[in-house]
Amino acid sequence: MELVDAYITPELDLGDFEKNLLDSFKYKNHIFGLPKDYSTLALFYNKKAFTLAGLTHPPTTWEELCRYSQHLTGKFNKYGFGVIPKLARQAYKIKAFGGQVVDQNSYATFANPVGLQGLQPVVDQYQKDKSSAQASDVGASSGSEMFGQNQVAMVIEGNWAIPYLKETFPQIDFATAEVPKINHQKSTMVFTVAYVMNRQSQNKAADWELISYLTGKEGMEKWAKGGMALPSRRSVATQLGYDQDPLRMPLVAGANYAMPWQAGKYPNVIINSFENQFLSAMLGEQSLQQAMLQAQEGANRQIQGMEE
Repeated sequence: MELVDAYITPELDLGDFEKNLLDSFKYKNHIFGLPKDYSTLALFYNKKAFTLAGLTHPPTTWEELCRYSQHLTGKFNKYGFGVIPKLARQAYKIKAFGGQVVDQNSYATFANPVGLQGLQPVVDQYQKDKSSAQASDVGASSGSEMFGQNQVAMVIEGNWAIPYLKETFPQIDFATAEVPKINHQKSTMVFTVAYVMNRQSQNKAADWELISYLTGKEGMEKWAKGGMALPSRRSVATQLGYDQDPLRMPLVAGANYAMPWQAGKYPNVIINSFENQFLSAMLGEQSLQQAMLQAQEGANRQIQGMEE
């Protein structure tokens, strides 16, 4: 990829981008791409279910979420919480306790006991409390769908769930809140991509003209007003009213502290190893520690073989 530092002018207003997003595409303080858009994760909750259960506000800590989940299970909804056992939805819980998904050499480190503290409540909620469900448990294909079908009272999803729920399940009355605190700190994920320039391009001036338009205020507003993703520029979020939209405010707020979704140089190996064994732990086939050690060792053997 081509460095884009030299193309950036004051007119681009680099300070208008969410800093956490822009930093995701920096290496050694050089910018390799400009963030196109993003989504964080937020808690979606069924307002009718909360009212019927006598709950007056969304949970603010993970411990409170687990208590809510038990209280809500079997009432208006079959389960209190919809869990998605994918690494992209669990990584921030590992980080909240000081753990890492991969080290600086892209080897798996998610089995560190420190990080497992963030995953154990997920396993316990599903296996012991039986107050959470996966989409496959209730005949759904996604977290948004099991929430929309009233199978679960709460789920953690991204901005993409808002237009989906409004269009597919218009009867559901829901609200959003920031992801409950984990280990006394705010934490969530951010998913973002960037426009970049090929180093071998024969017409870099034209490339930059397109990139600067698409990531400029006018171009970004045209793309982001569809509502599927959030604009990476603060001014565009304000222009579209997303920073004041009750459903999107928690998602916009999370951009400042979210963990960028990255899994090193070998993401497929890391993701597959984690998800296969994490699900095994959730199903009670082995302890979380055993499952994660097996996943980590298996992933690192594969990575070592790929590097030899």
